[in-house]
Amino acid sequence: MIRTLLALILLTQAWGGLHAQSAADSIRRMHRKTPVPSTETGVASYYHSKFQGRPTASGEKYDQEKMTAAHNRLPLGTRIKVTNLRNKRSVIVRVNDRLHHRNTRLVDLSRAAAAKLGYIGRGITRVRVEVLKD
Repeated sequence: MIRTLLALILLTQAWGGLHAQSAADSIRRMHRKTPVPSTETGVASYYHSKFQGRPTASGEKYDQEKMTAAHNRLPLGTRIKVTNLRNKRSVIVRVNDRLHHRNTRLVDLSRAAAAKLGYIGRGITRVRVEVLKD
């Protein structure tokens, strides 16, 4: 009787371990990074001044005078060329932050980058984002 009970416990633990492993594998598969295209088109916004000095996802403090950006899928440190599709102005910025997960915009730029692209008065604009190869 005791041997049967021990065998049942061992089988249950083994089954639970296998199940947990397969669940972990499926979670890993779900969260695999999908490749980001080298060029994307979407909407850009820019950081509000209240974020000045606050930490970014990279750990550095946000500085509205630097040429930086937030993007949800590109690796931190990636350099990108952002072109305003309304006036064809372009800037090169470095991704150092992430957007809020519910934010549907493609990129959020520093105030300096938004000013060079010429959309400070509008708040948002349509842009093309190109990943630069180092």
